[in-house]
Amino acid sequence: MDQVWEIVALVDRVLGRDALGGYLHGSAVLGGLRPASDVDILVVTRRRMEEGQRRSLLDGLLRISGTGPRPVELTAVVESEVRPWRYPPTGDFLYGEWLRGAYEAGEVPRPEPMPDLSLLITMTLTADHPLTGPRPAQLLDPVPPQDLARASRAGIPALLADLDSDTRNVLLTLARIWSTLVTGRIRSKDTAADWALTRLPPEHRPVLEHARHLYLHCPYSEESWSDALRAQVRPHVDRVLCEIYRLCRRVRDADASA
Repeated sequence: MDQVWEIVALVDRVLGRDALGGYLHGSAVLGGLRPASDVDILVVTRRRMEEGQRRSLLDGLLRISGTGPRPVELTAVVESEVRPWRYPPTGDFLYGEWLRGAYEAGEVPRPEPMPDLSLLITMTLTADHPLTGPRPAQLLDPVPPQDLARASRAGIPALLADLDSDTRNVLLTLARIWSTLVTGRIRSKDTAADWALTRLPPEHRPVLEHARHLYLHCPYSEESWSDALRAQVRPHVDRVLCEIYRLCRRVRDADASA
């Protein structure tokens, strides 16, 4: 993808030798890009970015993500801040298209705790797809199961806040959290849905089947939900959350007794 290499060139131009490695993760390497998929890249750096680097990287990503074929999500992390691993991890920079309004209004990405990095690093290690630099295992430590569980649970309130506006993504992400907690693997959203569908009672399957269909075949502009399906969304979510919280408690109790 030309867009990916445009991002790689931007990172190299802005960060130079401070960029230790760039890694493709997410849909592109877990199961293939879908109609509404982002381009997901994790950059590991030698040190925190300077102010000028932050602004230059942000300006470039606003252009590439805004004019390219796909939205971009780019996360940068300083190697010494995640290796040795500790929780919660700190991210140095985050660009995502959902943040465009804030960035165009003058905000600049700053270092902050990012529990989601637990999942991104696990996906990056699983994908093992360097764009630049060494294989990711040479720069990143594996994330313990208890921290994957903590990160998964920490992200649930934000997911639920988007349930009405981003229904397909929330349902698929919850299915992936459930699958990851059981198996330790991070699947693509559609294969996580396949996994979850075999474990759900029949009455809770239709909304996830529909979300999976939308993910595989429809851009967000073509998404639609019938009133009957909408009425089933919350009961489905409650059922999946029961499974997730049960698994989180099990991981926590096992960690406490170790």
